[in-house]
Amino acid sequence: MPGREFFRTRTVAEALALLPDTAVTSPERVGLDDALGRIPADAVCSAHALPGFARSTVDGYAVQAADTYGASEALPAYLDVVGAVAMGSAPDVAVRTGGAVSVPTGGVLPAGADAVVMVEHTQQTMPGTVEVVRPAAPGDGAVRADEDVAIGAEIVPAGRPLRAPDLGMLAAAGVTEVNVHSRPVVGIVSTGDEVVPPDVAELAPGQVRDATTSALAGLVREAGGLPRPYGIVADDGAELEQVLRCAVDECEVVVVSAGSSVGTRDETAGAVERLGPPGIVCHGIALRPGKPTLLARCGEVPVVGLPGNPLSALVVFRLVGMPLVRRVGGCTRVPPEPGTRARLGRQVASQAGRRDVVQVGVRVDGPQPVAEPLFGASALLSVLTAADGYIVVPEEATGLDAGAEVDVNLYR
Repeated sequence: MPGREFFRTRTVAEALALLPDTAVTSPERVGLDDALGRIPADAVCSAHALPGFARSTVDGYAVQAADTYGASEALPAYLDVVGAVAMGSAPDVAVRTGGAVSVPTGGVLPAGADAVVMVEHTQQTMPGTVEVVRPAAPGDGAVRADEDVAIGAEIVPAGRPLRAPDLGMLAAAGVTEVNVHSRPVVGIVSTGDEVVPPDVAELAPGQVRDATTSALAGLVREAGGLPRPYGIVADDGAELEQVLRCAVDECEVVVVSAGSSVGTRDETAGAVERLGPPGIVCHGIALRPGKPTLLARCGEVPVVGLPGNPLSALVVFRLVGMPLVRRVGGCTRVPPEPGTRARLGRQVASQAGRRDVVQVGVRVDGPQPVAEPLFGASALLSVLTAADGYIVVPEEATGLDAGAEVDVNLYR
């Protein structure tokens, strides 16, 4: 459309803030085998104290700590061994003053005992007697019945992806199913007369295989969503509108790759605007690569229009699309990306008022890693595949000097 211009360019934070009221997916109940990475819809509290009984954390002897005070290699404390605790059974003996009970790691602490002396700190010189060569304080070598979790304590918060230790905690508390948000379905639409499916063996001059859909599907899964590809749509506004309407009806988030810039053949903005209110909320982000990004909301469904170049599309989706997918999926506590502190291998130029995302390779060189910037055209996927992560030059900066310390966000 001749004469079309970008709306006022927004920062990434401003752009995301323009979609504050996106709907969140409904909850569903899943077993622990299917719960890894899912987002709890409600906090889970324990109905039981954990571990549920006072227990030993070492192999050794349950004692009264006062009987060991002052013990040393030169002057050991001598205690009578009055019994042993069997694993998985309640003790049938108590610890009295001057006595000790043999106990395995995880065994129930006998009545009367307030500490466990490690077996390494004992010697048996005669039957029925143990020498203790180091003193123990009350609580040493043991945990209370509710030291791990108290009755009613929160063991899993709402809004944070479940990790492997969370599943273990739920199992320990006797919770075998958990209420989680259903995974948001993310429609992926590719556009362009020149784009053909990846299985096309021989390309005609000017044709390119659709690399973006597969890569976006991977990022959607990483964000906790379910990708639903809608194929490749030609540069035809009416056809694109029809496909987008179908995607908006069937999905919680819709992503369009290519067609978001201001060229005369770019049909995304017009097609999205015709889908219904509130429509486009942002067209143009102060980001390199990725300025011609479009954000819209059609009813309750957010729509993201990405640049056509694969590198730009994936950078933008990581910074804008993945937060939207997580938000729609009920994630309110986003786990931090893995990262490292490094020094910059060479200077990076930038422009104030724009956030620059720079791909870097990371190499070990001395006490601190070195982040080497990787530059290339935004159409080159090889820049991303060669990168170990990326750095961000913030909007207020005018570049970064060689040798500057930077935070590298590492790719998983």
